Amino acid sequence: MLKGFKDFIMRGNVIDLAVAVVVGAAFTAVVNSIVENVFNPLIGALFQADDLKNALDIPVGDAEIKLGAVLGAVITFLIVAAVVYFVFVLPINTMKKHAEAKRKAGIVEEEAPVTEIDVLTEIRDLLARNSLKQ
Repeated sequence: MLKGFKDFIMRGNVIDLAVAVVVGAAFTAVVNSIVENVFNPLIGALFQADDLKNALDIPVGDAEIKLGAVLGAVITFLIVAAVVYFVFVLPINTMKKHAEAKRKAGIVEEEAPVTEIDVLTEIRDLLARNSLKQ
């Protein structure tokens, strides 16, 4: 039982996930700081409030609806989404397109790892050559 747990913990994807969580937490702190210390005061100034959390307050009886706080959350989401797209998704998709184009053109990098498709293609070619000889 302990060996199975050790094998599980030492798998590469578990370690990668742990690193991603730590980096994600640090990334969240940076984005939140930018939104709270740059965007919130700027937008709050547009609405003559000290920050975005106090802007666009709508009194409803004894309570208040804080539209500025919701707007701040939306801005945070959009910034995170933009950074994830432009820093991670776009470059990875671009690299995949270039690799796929090279593969289709028959260009293989010297240090490219051998994939299952490469092995199966080689087996197919060997079988085809052997069937032609017989």
